[in-house]
Amino acid sequence: MAFAMLICELHLPAARSLKAKRRVVKGLIDRMHSRFRVSIAETDFHDLHQRTQISIAAVDGTPSRLERLLEDLRDLAERSDDALVVRWDVEWVESE
Repeated sequence: MAFAMLICELHLPAARSLKAKRRVVKGLIDRMHSRFRVSIAETDFHDLHQRTQISIAAVDGTPSRLERLLEDLRDLAERSDDALVVRWDVEWVESE
């Protein structure tokens, strides 16, 4: 079994208010969760309207499938018209 924790920081250049930011972030989180069934939450920069951080926890049966899942998540984030990925850090968690 393979576990990974991912931290993704995004820049939202068109967000002029926290309401606009919430619309973009919620949409991205909902798409990632519904398509890939990962645990995901906004974890930082709650008071800034053009910056956010989301954290994702993912589990799969094999490291290779989990790696592919992480690539698919990144592709989805990078295809967003409203957000630019500025940080993408993956931490692999060792299983016993």
